[in-house]
Amino acid sequence: MPRYFLDSSALIKYYHAEAGSPEVGRILGEAHSEHIIARLTWAEILSGLAKKVRTGVIPASDYGNLERRFRADVRRRLLRPVRMLTAQVTTAGDLIGTHGLVRQLRALDAIQLAVALQVHRATPIDGFVCADQRLCDVAALEGLAVVNPELVP
Repeated sequence: MPRYFLDSSALIKYYHAEAGSPEVGRILGEAHSEHIIARLTWAEILSGLAKKVRTGVIPASDYGNLERRFRADVRRRLLRPVRMLTAQVTTAGDLIGTHGLVRQLRALDAIQLAVALQVHRATPIDGFVCADQRLCDVAALEGLAVVNPELVP
């Protein structure tokens, strides 16, 4: 059974059509696959949708429908949120210390990556799905197989 960890930068594409949306849809539609997200993703997806409303990308009337769809996807286990632990925040700090001095690695991205690494160490994931190339680069350096849906032909 393929296992994927989806970062918010990729998952948002499932809720709003943009570059990379077809690949994210394919991954989420893959038979017998598991789709893992950090609990942090909940707030990041809602923030991303709210930003799309503020910037006029989507109408305000779509926000509630997209939020309900996201919640339903979690409820029906299309997306499986995993707990975040203090150790992952510590790992995120270590990742910033290791990579952040020469690469841009934002705090929330480091937390996402720390959660993915913890999941991967427990039971390997087949792909870290992320649309932020800077984060993809760090994830690859940390040994994860990276899928940037914006780069899939």
